[in-house]
Amino acid sequence: MTKPLRIAIAGLGTVGGGVVKALQARGDELAERAGRRLDIVAVSAKNRRKPRAFILPAAWSEDPVALASADADVVVELIGGEDGPARALVEAALASGKHVVTANKALLARHGARLAALAEERGLALKFEAAVAGGIPIVKALRESLVAHGIASVRGILNGTCNFILTNMERTGRSFADVLKEAQQLGYAEADPTLDVGGADTAHKLALLASLAFGTAPDLDHMPVEGIEHITPEDIGYAREFGFRIKLLGIAKRMGADIDQRVQPAMVRAGTPLGDVDGAFNAVAADAGEAGPFFFEGRGAGEGPTASAVIADLVDIARGSVGPAFGKPAGTLTPLRSAPPGAASSAWYLRFEVLDVPGVLAEIAGHLAESRVSIESMLQRGRNPGEPVSIVMITHDTPQAAVTHVLKAIATSDKVLGRPRLIPMEAG
Repeated sequence: MTKPLRIAIAGLGTVGGGVVKALQARGDELAERAGRRLDIVAVSAKNRRKPRAFILPAAWSEDPVALASADADVVVELIGGEDGPARALVEAALASGKHVVTANKALLARHGARLAALAEERGLALKFEAAVAGGIPIVKALRESLVAHGIASVRGILNGTCNFILTNMERTGRSFADVLKEAQQLGYAEADPTLDVGGADTAHKLALLASLAFGTAPDLDHMPVEGIEHITPEDIGYAREFGFRIKLLGIAKRMGADIDQRVQPAMVRAGTPLGDVDGAFNAVAADAGEAGPFFFEGRGAGEGPTASAVIADLVDIARGSVGPAFGKPAGTLTPLRSAPPGAASSAWYLRFEVLDVPGVLAEIAGHLAESRVSIESMLQRGRNPGEPVSIVMITHDTPQAAVTHVLKAIATSDKVLGRPRLIPMEAG
């Protein structure tokens, strides 16, 4: 067996602690699989005195960037954040000739192409399996396993917090705010949940998946992002009546020479693989052309799954795997050419809150007809005296631009209360 792979770890939180525990508990077996021992030689964390369920190595630093100078072969960055010490550490580690493993999707979504180029210039690995979907091996699959026929699309439930909230809203009929509070109490949501429920976390992960799938540089700046804050129990109830469930999806697919890349709540048919993903689980569906459709599901966060992904990358490096981070040389990653806004076409769920007065349905139908938006099915509920009534419609396949345009016209009516709800229908 060759000399050990010497590892420095920055960040000893949930994931970093999980990596240390797994390497210490299963060191001999992992050495057999990697062909060499995986030895932790240095760590960095904020509080050395904090009680931990593992043995700390002797080399300790309060400054994570100092690990770039440690006597190590690879630096594992588990700090987080697209800039600050995480970025400084990764840049310094690569500059000093060390491989890097990271779980930092925000860093890579913003700076990934440049960091990949820096790694390639020095013949180093930059690996990030843990940055997307926890323990699901989707990065390796897109980078290595599904390359023969190219990728037509990749769609995923990439944020466990959002899926937990939507699943529990569906099960209990409670509001978004109530279920979010429960998710925070259970540790599924942060005290400030904006990054998750607003869709930004999903956007970071989707940018990486799109880069791997299509050979483009990660691009956050041209990605429409919508979160789940405005989803109501009414929307979830109507989705069930039509045989669908609401999920927050990251979607990237080819449209000719363009890429349609977006994050938004979508109605996914119940009984399909994506539609049946519950709780805090993640899932990714990839259309690999002639190779067929592939579906991956598993725990998208937490100590065990994410630490597993980090260790998989370490084993790869120990075996000598030092390929391009995004599957092709960084210099050949092309700028992502975004599909025109509104180019996506699908069936759409429309919900209007209206005054229950004569002519309101005819007015809405007239606007839809003028814009050539065809309705497949409709529901209208009764009301209590003086209350508004919901009109819910499912359209036939229609470009988003046409639907958005007609909804703006409908929203100006004095019979329509508030902003009409628009949710795309997606295959599962």
